[in-house]
Amino acid sequence: MPYVDGFVLAVPKDRLDDYWQMARTAGEVWMEHGALSYVECVGDDTPYGELTSFPRSVQAKDDEVVVFSWITYESREKRDEINAKVMQDERIKTPPADMPFDGKRMIYGGFRSVVEF
Repeated sequence: MPYVDGFVLAVPKDRLDDYWQMARTAGEVWMEHGALSYVECVGDDTPYGELTSFPRSVQAKDDEVVVFSWITYESREKRDEINAKVMQDERIKTPPADMPFDGKRMIYGGFRSVVEF
């Protein structure tokens, strides 16, 4: 079963076009280096919960939308190899000041698949 990197972040609504442009480039880079899939989703049913929720998890503001994304790989070992190559790829090196979201509020992690249909 595939290994999965998952991400949740908040993107200002007025920067969504910039984010999608960055995401398209990132997707091309990850796929060229061997990822099995690259998916970006924008929240359209992410209510703000009392204790927990997608918006709370990234401290989303009123003018931001939640983005949920994931990348799949053959294995964790392949993920580590691919990510090492991706991090050296000049196409994704964006200065922090130019990022279309606040990276400090992004949550991410690697996940081992246990059920898949």
